[in-house]
Order: sequence, then structure tokens, then C-alpha cells
Amino acid sequence: MSDIRGVGLDLCEIRRMNSWLEKPTYLNRVFTEQEQAYALSRGATAPSSLAAMWAAKEAFCKALGCGIAFPLTDIEIVHDEGRPSYRLHGEAEKRADGCRAFLSLTHEAGVAGAVCILI
Repeated sequence: MSDIRGVGLDLCEIRRMNSWLEKPTYLNRVFTEQEQAYALSRGATAPSSLAAMWAAKEAFCKALGCGIAFPLTDIEIVHDEGRPSYRLHGEAEKRADGCRAFLSLTHEAGVAGAVCILI
């Protein structure tokens, strides 16, 4: 069994993402094209998806213990067969140093949350 190297938890208000949908500059700084396409494909629940992905990125940084020390687009949230996971690029991949990252997302009552466990 592998040792846990880090745990991160984050919450994000979903309504915060409503204004971001009107400002592509913010979206492009935080989310990859694939993440944006996924969220927009969700229709009315796009803000919930964006908030959950934001929380996932923050949770990852907290699990690393570094804060936001690189572009958030280096952390990509993918949904393979409905199951969310991380795809790391650039500095995020380098700082993860071979760790496996596990992710759980949720959203309810105006709030989205994410938990990241690094092994």
C-alpha cells in the first residue's frame, strides 16, 4: 500500500462562475479549451461544472502544499466515462514528482467541492 503524500480540499460558490462565463479572459486563464468545452456542453449546469473544476485545481495545489505556484491550466480536469481525474502539464506535472492524484467532485445547494489525494 502506498503512503498518502498530500490531501487537499476546496469549495467554490457556483454563482461565482456565472460572471466568468461572460468574461472569456478569466476562463482562458484558468481552464483549458477542453475543460471549457466540457462545461459548456453541460448546458444550464455549466457554472456547477466550472466551480467543481476550479475547486479541483485548488485542492490539487493544497495537496501539493505549494499554493497556486504555476498556471492553473497546467492542471486539467478530465472526465473519462464520467469519472473525474487529473491530467497534469508543465510545472504541475513537475511538482507532482510522479505522484498519482485521485479526485472526487460534488456540487449541491450552490456550492461545488473537490477532494484531491496524492499518493
